[in-house]
Amino acid sequence: METKLRTIAKALTWQVIGLAVTGALAWFHTGSVLTALSFALTTATSGLAFFFVHERLWARVRWGIGERHA
Repeated sequence: METKLRTIAKALTWQVIGLAVTGALAWFHTGSVLTALSFALTTATSGLAFFFVHERLWARVRWGIGERHA
């Protein structure tokens, strides 16, 4: 099981990528940098929270994890 800090690091790096992509797409579609940044920050913040919860829930699921035999 990975640590909470590792889960947070993964969530943050993924959200940086998502922030850039969402911001660029929103800017392209709206033509407004301010609207694009607002939309991207809102989706990044909510996505970060939901990703963290999703990862922690999946960490409790044993399905698909094989046992190591020494």
